[in-house]
Amino acid sequence: MQHHSLRIFSGSSNPKLAEDIAGRLGVELGRIKLTRFKSGEIYVHYEESIRNCDVFLVQSLSHPINELFVELLVMIDAAKRASARTVNIIVPYYGYARQERKSAPREPISAKMVADVLTTAGATRVLTIDLHAAAIQGFFNIPVDHLTALDLISGYLKTKNLSDVVVVSPDAGRASMAEKLASRLDSPFAIMIKKRPAHNESVITHVIGDVEGRTPVIIEDLIDTGTTIVNVVEGLKERGAKNSIICATHGLFSGPAIVRLEHPGIEEVVVTDSIALPPDHSSRFTVLSVAPMLARATRIITEGGSIDKLLEDAGI
Repeated sequence: MQHHSLRIFSGSSNPKLAEDIAGRLGVELGRIKLTRFKSGEIYVHYEESIRNCDVFLVQSLSHPINELFVELLVMIDAAKRASARTVNIIVPYYGYARQERKSAPREPISAKMVADVLTTAGATRVLTIDLHAAAIQGFFNIPVDHLTALDLISGYLKTKNLSDVVVVSPDAGRASMAEKLASRLDSPFAIMIKKRPAHNESVITHVIGDVEGRTPVIIEDLIDTGTTIVNVVEGLKERGAKNSIICATHGLFSGPAIVRLEHPGIEEVVVTDSIALPPDHSSRFTVLSVAPMLARATRIITEGGSIDKLLEDAGI
């Protein structure tokens, strides 16, 4: 890709993904210095000129989210003050997205606050994948390109030539995604009904759909502690289902999630590299790369074209 004003820089969250994106665009990853003062304050220095450049900053808001969020803000501010023409942020995983509405009095809407702060800091465009709630796009007053990894996941599942599949939504909120995946796999789908007694806790109460004797493909936007997934898997096993295949765009894997997902009822866990996976994971985990999709979106943003095509073709 020949674009003299394109610059891609990586934050601390996922340098490998940023390098893959740059490589697919035929450019070198930009030189940037990210350090910490003894007090813990973040220091950023772009080690090359970015004046009048279209700057793309790659940073997932994963663990440690608050550290990475502030780092991204400082990167945005430094780019703006260095006279970048545009400051585009590639945020494969948008943190705080599960706090997109008030479910009780005196709660924050943190997803909106994050959007406001990113915009105020100087971001001119956001590129992200599978937001927990699509309505978060409306929290921004700048362009948001919301991509999905659904085609990437369905394409991988098709190569496995699975039989007797049922796509399962762990809750009503994922029903639309489950229905789309089921359509791509030409399979039925089921919905789990659950209640949440506390954060990161869930109890399965009902299953709508036939799962007996079938291989469940459980689709989620993210996996955090893995507790909900294990509860869903056990609930399906109690209803006569075979071992499950777990699919999610974002693998947060907080706490002992990696160990928890070694459950005997789980055949495979499929995630993308939107968040860097810990190196100590087992062969049960399959990681699909979103770099081709993000690289193609970056090309469209800088050269023109339609992002809509990415919803049908995740290649580059």
